[in-house]
Amino acid sequence: MLNLLAASLLFLAIHLGVSGTALRDVITRRIGEGPYRGLFALASLGAVVWLCIAFNHADASADNMLLFDAGQGLRNLAIPVMAVAFALVVPGVLGENPTSAGQEKAALRGVHRITRHPFLWGAAIWSGYHLAATGTLASTIFFASFLIVALIGTRAIDRKARRRDGARWNEISAQTSNLPFAAIIQARNKFVAREYFDWRFAVAFALFAGFLWFHAALFSASPFPNGWLPG
Repeated sequence: MLNLLAASLLFLAIHLGVSGTALRDVITRRIGEGPYRGLFALASLGAVVWLCIAFNHADASADNMLLFDAGQGLRNLAIPVMAVAFALVVPGVLGENPTSAGQEKAALRGVHRITRHPFLWGAAIWSGYHLAATGTLASTIFFASFLIVALIGTRAIDRKARRRDGARWNEISAQTSNLPFAAIIQARNKFVAREYFDWRFAVAFALFAGFLWFHAALFSASPFPNGWLPG
């Protein structure tokens, strides 16, 4: 369990102590945006790999106690909750985001009308649900790490975008929201179905269907109600 805690702390330190902070600006001024992105991607990937390996060991260890049990009812909601997560994450990854470095001139369209940070909100839904549905010590540490980074990351990216280009940031923030659907509800934007339900949504649907079918084989847990197993 200590190994998992150490991996979690490193993962949090990389994302909360560097990315989106003034330290990132200092580093990019010294080495450039491109080298920074490469080094950060490698460091982040290494931390995630360590975190996953440490979780697998901790999850199977005798120290992995059950902290709480939210009940089968919550676990039966896996499919609709994860469908929402996929519907945000995949279009968010495949579409250009005007708040991302190097994509500042991207058009504001599709899923980015819903939220400025579809990937992070999808990750927050994924990690938050799994944290609540599992309830063990190992899963709490593991999924809480991703949940914290995802939620705090949305604010960190906003601050970074404001520092990078205040004028462009003001334009984007006036038309969008961090919280999903807030800008649409406030009539600062609108949902455009033809922009959202395009090939990116088709990819999200296909990936979601694949994960549903193979989830039990990959992760030893069925996402279907009452633990039903396909095939």
